[in-house]
Amino acid sequence: MPTLVIETATAACSVALIADGRVVARTHELVGRGHAERLIPMIAELPDGGRAARVLVDCGPGSFTGIRVGIAAARGLALGWGVPVVGYSSLALVAAAALGARPDLRRVAAVIEGGHGEVFMQAFDATLLPLGDLASLTPAAALARLDGVPAFGSGAARLLAVDPRLDATDMLPDAAQAWRLPNTRAALAPRPLYGRAPDAKVAGVAPR
Repeated sequence: MPTLVIETATAACSVALIADGRVVARTHELVGRGHAERLIPMIAELPDGGRAARVLVDCGPGSFTGIRVGIAAARGLALGWGVPVVGYSSLALVAAAALGARPDLRRVAAVIEGGHGEVFMQAFDATLLPLGDLASLTPAAALARLDGVPAFGSGAARLLAVDPRLDATDMLPDAAQAWRLPNTRAALAPRPLYGRAPDAKVAGVAPR
């Protein structure tokens, strides 16, 4: 049986069934903030209702709400089917897709919209080994860290607004690209990877 991939970290919502390094079925939609309404119907429209031997879900960073919707669905389906659930980073997925599109590159930087005018960024080598930790940065600070490395992701427009000469490509994560992830980049615990502290805090609850 294939792996069900769930991707809800950005304005896009996508699901895919992958097996043996190929995409069995996929759906990708630009939903804005409509992940909660569209995710389960999108999974249900896959062959056999998306039933899989494993569930792979985006843990972030990205949209706080989107991430939580995706992880909750992944955990629920995995529990109901009696199968394992593991996670991956949205930045690693963008980097994998970028390297697939431009295999000549030796390094890439994944850059995703992070809110408050900032972007989430992390660089990777050609094997998808992270070249440093992920960070939430202003566009100017992100540009300073790039050091000539091509940038890919939904945050590319913010960087291009600062430097139009930059080698940057707008790209949203797509579940169908998850087959490109090596096992080491698809083994996170299925819990949110926010990248920064949430905007709202519950009164009387100490941060963890």
